Order: sequence, then C-alpha cells, then structure tokens
Amino acid sequence: MKQYDVVIIGSGLGGLSCGVMLAREGLSVCILERQRTAGGCLQTFRRGDHAFDTGVHYVGSLADGCILNQYFRYLGVMDKLRLQRLDDAGFDHIHLCDGSDYCHAAGFERFEETLAASFPDEREGIRQISRDIQRVGALISPEILRSGRLSAGGLEYMALSAAERIDAAVKHPHLRAVLAGTSVLYGGQRNRTSLYEYAMINHSNIEGAYSFIGGSQQLADALVAELEALGGEVHCSAEVKCIHLEGRRAEWLTTSAGERYGFKHLISSIHPVQTYHLLDNNQVIRPAFFSRLKTLENSYGVFSLYLVFKPQTVRYANCNHYLYTVPDVWATEEHYRGAKLPVALFSMQASGGEYASVGTVLAPMYGADLAAWKDTTVGHRGADYEAFKAAYAERLLRLVESHFPAIRGAVEKSYTATPLTYRDYTLTPDGSAYGIVKDYHQPIVNHLPARTRIENLLLTGQSLNVHGLLGVAVSSAVTCSELLGTEYLAKKIGDA
Repeated sequence: MKQYDVVIIGSGLGGLSCGVMLAREGLSVCILERQRTAGGCLQTFRRGDHAFDTGVHYVGSLADGCILNQYFRYLGVMDKLRLQRLDDAGFDHIHLCDGSDYCHAAGFERFEETLAASFPDEREGIRQISRDIQRVGALISPEILRSGRLSAGGLEYMALSAAERIDAAVKHPHLRAVLAGTSVLYGGQRNRTSLYEYAMINHSNIEGAYSFIGGSQQLADALVAELEALGGEVHCSAEVKCIHLEGRRAEWLTTSAGERYGFKHLISSIHPVQTYHLLDNNQVIRPAFFSRLKTLENSYGVFSLYLVFKPQTVRYANCNHYLYTVPDVWATEEHYRGAKLPVALFSMQASGGEYASVGTVLAPMYGADLAAWKDTTVGHRGADYEAFKAAYAERLLRLVESHFPAIRGAVEKSYTATPLTYRDYTLTPDGSAYGIVKDYHQPIVNHLPARTRIENLLLTGQSLNVHGLLGVAVSSAVTCSELLGTEYLAKKIGDA
C-alpha cells in the first residue's frame, strides 16, 4: 500500500491548490483524479483545432497587489499564465429586456462614475453600494494575510440580503437591475444571495477582470507542474471507490483499479455529499447528518453553447454580455423551469489576436428539465436528448442574434453541453455549477467547515465558501491552515 502524508481526492483548483500549499511545506502529497486529465472545472476540451473552456470564462483580482494575484504568486504560477485584461471601460455589459444596456467598469472610481453618468440622481446610492463592495472585498486583502489572518470575518454581511441592500440604496429599477446584472455568474437569487457573496464576487471583477488566452487548462497544468517540482504526485484515471474508516480516523482508500492508498491526512475537494458516500465502516457520521446534508440545496447547472467562427469574421470583443429577456435579473426558479430562457451570458474566448475563433453562450438550467435522461451517461442519451439540445441551442443563438445580427452567418460549427455533461465529469449532484446554495437566512448552516467529524478528513472547494477561482483559493488555504496553522500560512501567502 502506498503511503503519503496527505492524499487529496479531486484535481480541480481546490485539490491542486491544497496539494501545492502542503508540498511547499514539505509534506508528501498525492492527488487522485478520476478523469484522464487533471483540472476539474479548469479543463478545456478540444474539437479539431479549437479548445473550449468548460467552467472558467473570466476571473478577477489578478492585477498586481490584488488578492488572487497574491495567492497565485504563493502557488508559483502567476508568472506562467497567459492573461488578457478585459476592457476597463466596460468589462461586463448588462443588456436589459427593454433594449437598454449599461456596463460595469473596472476600478471603483470609474465604476461609480460610469453608472452615475446614466443615473445622475442616484449618485449617493451608487456610492453606498460601491462602499459595501469595497468593505467586503477588504476582508480578504493581502494586508489581512500579512497580519496573519486568512479573513477578517464577514458573518454580518453573510446574514444580509444583497437584493434588499441594493433596493434600499437606489430607486431606479434599471439601476437596481444593472447593479445585480451579473447574478447569473454566481447563481444569485433574490431571496437567497447574501451581501457577502454579491460583494465578494463583484469586488474581484471590478478590481480588474481577465480572461485566459488559450483557455484555463493552463492554470491546471501550471499547478500540476509546480506540485511535481515540489515532489508531489498526480494520479489520473484513479477514481476513488471507498474510504475505509477505523474508529474516528480514515485509514486508507481504494480506487476502481483496486489500488490502495494510505495517509496521515485525507482532503476531499469533490462535493461533500459525494465525499460522505465514499465512507466505509462508518461509525462516526450519524444518519441525521447525512439527511441534513442532502437537504442543502445545490445551485442550478448551466447549458453551454460553443460557437466556432469562420476565420476572420468576428472581431474579438474584450468584454462579456449579459442578455436578459425578463425584467428581474434576480430570476427565480420559476423563471427557469421548463427550459425557459430568462438570461444568457455571451463572451468570446481570448486568443490574443484581432479576431475571435470561439464564442461561448451560457444559460442557467435546472436538473428537473433533464429528468428524462438523468440515468444516462455521456454519449448514450438518445435522439430525444440530442433534439432537446439542438432546440435549446437554436433559442440561445436567436437571443444572441437579436443583439448581434451578424453572428449567425459567422458560425461555422457549434457544440453543446448540458448540466448532465457537467455532472458526469465532475460528480456534482445534478450538474450544479456553483455548489451548495448560500442562503443569507442561514449563513452558518450553508457554509460548511473544512474540518469534519472524522479526525483526519478535511473538505475543500466551492461548497465551503464563495464559488469561483477566488473563493476556492481561499477555501484551500482555510483547509490547509488546519494542518499548517492559520497565522503561519497566511503570512507565507501574504509575503510571497
């Protein structure tokens, strides 16, 4: 049986970040990944000459002095990434259903002034929301790290409604919609989303939004290379089938190939429900806990339409477009049920050139709309499923075409993926894109701790904190601090 200080299940950003952090401190680390390629949601897939991102389309806080930049420097990958900063004058464009459109600009002064130019009577309310965003973002700043803390708290913001705060600060319905216009980026819901989640994600992008030139797989590859340089290992095609417990400790695990791995500590970066399903000889976790965990709602999934453009027909647009078909940008589940289409996010993958070769259209979708195929696997879902995808893709293309009339004629090929595709590759229940829903009514219940009742089993990933690259990076540090100490690790990251 192979023995390590730490074995990590899953090679997404959470697993890879934990692996590098712990290997950097001298621990022997092995990451087990069920897929043939490491990366999780960072992976890209290829069709012909084109690469397509699967889960990461743009990211914030990567400028010098920003928090994710600081994490990536500590992880040893920041200078290895090929990045393109999105348009500071308008990195996100919000297209409302009445035909009006507005944008989010980078930098808080420009963010405020851009919105105030369209809503001059709402200047003070815009400042209030901007200050809220900045206060929350400052809770995980590099300065906080250098003080020996991973975070300066924020529970009070987790218990406040983002929608109520926006509605109290500004009165114009268009401005309310614009301020919340990127809610689909994090599964935002009017009656659930906290001011903390809203502000943390918007703060990151307002600091400066970036896309990966050539795709986000480069981040996974850089982390794997860094881990291996530190003596760590990544084993792909190694699906974990069982975690064996002895008393209150996990002693070893086995893979589908029958290999057994021993460890002092075990970290799971896959969904918590899937993690607990792997436990064997469990006398620690009570059935009541499993029942409670299963009641925690997962966010919706995403239908993805990938467009391949004819050569030199579409000039690259250095921004993202949120296209709404309903007035309420905090669309409720009722808006989505029945494969409705209240919003789509349209963007182009950065190639570093004048013309775009690939465009991506994303739309929220609930698992219930795919119930007829829930027991099927990739490539074996049947003609009805293919017809469903084709019809939904056509509706998405028509929506994009209503804003960009020349787009249809520029499309050479297209590909689609549903939440079921995401489910099968990531083992996320129902293909949820953003993990467990964070509810401001119950902020403690919906934010799971890294430490479990099993003495040497830790959790990490987006279900613990805010989703996205920044949220997962912070969650990884929280997890690793259980082994390394919070003050020690925070200062190491802050001083990198």
